[in-house]
Amino acid sequence: MKEYKSVIITCIAGICAIICVLIGTGGLKEAKLGRTGEGLSATGSASVDFESDLAVWRGSFSVRGNTSREAYREIEKNADLVKKYFEENGVTADEMTFYSVYIRELTKEIYSEEGEYMGYEDDGYELTQSFAVSSSDVGKITNISNECTQLINSGVEIISDAPEYYYTKLDELKLQLIEEATKNAKERIDIMAQNAGCQTGDLLTANLGVFQITGAYSSTEEYSYGGTFNTSAKDKTASITVRLNYTVR
Repeated sequence: MKEYKSVIITCIAGICAIICVLIGTGGLKEAKLGRTGEGLSATGSASVDFESDLAVWRGSFSVRGNTSREAYREIEKNADLVKKYFEENGVTADEMTFYSVYIRELTKEIYSEEGEYMGYEDDGYELTQSFAVSSSDVGKITNISNECTQLINSGVEIISDAPEYYYTKLDELKLQLIEEATKNAKERIDIMAQNAGCQTGDLLTANLGVFQITGAYSSTEEYSYGGTFNTSAKDKTASITVRLNYTVR
């Protein structure tokens, strides 16, 4: 009788072991199918070339005078010359902005005949005025910045940056790229699943990469971890990546 009970217990233990193996195998299969977060993953990408539709040119000019009144008269003359230059090149009043005048009192150091420092004394005033010109006529702003030597020749001590180029419909462009990159990632996952003899299931995760806007046809400009936003080139390339993770069955 004891031997009979022992056989029964052994059989029950064997059945339990088989059940445990089946459960473990099923869990392993489930993990491989991606139901615990391990599925098929792919990164899709999309890019598009586009042309800037807004240009901005910034700069400033400075004058010096023995008195603040003298310096103000001079800065007003310079401002008139700059405005005239803009108007002659087709810039409207709405497209040009002149900022407040910055005034700085100048001093110079005084030394004795023996070279000993004696202190300092007033040395007049320096006034600086900044400006910005912006227009949807990108070519016009480019030409104005390239030909600004006319202002220098007329006596205006102008300092300017290179023109900046922007795109006013960037939000629409981003949505288009996200759609295309997502579609590209899903197509890659479907191809992998098909060749692996399975089918895609549910979407587990979707991660959006950073936007990269570089100069078109540039071989030297690199992507950055936080995203690149080129403003120096009129023709640009925008790109984005999307990473998808799907279960499989």
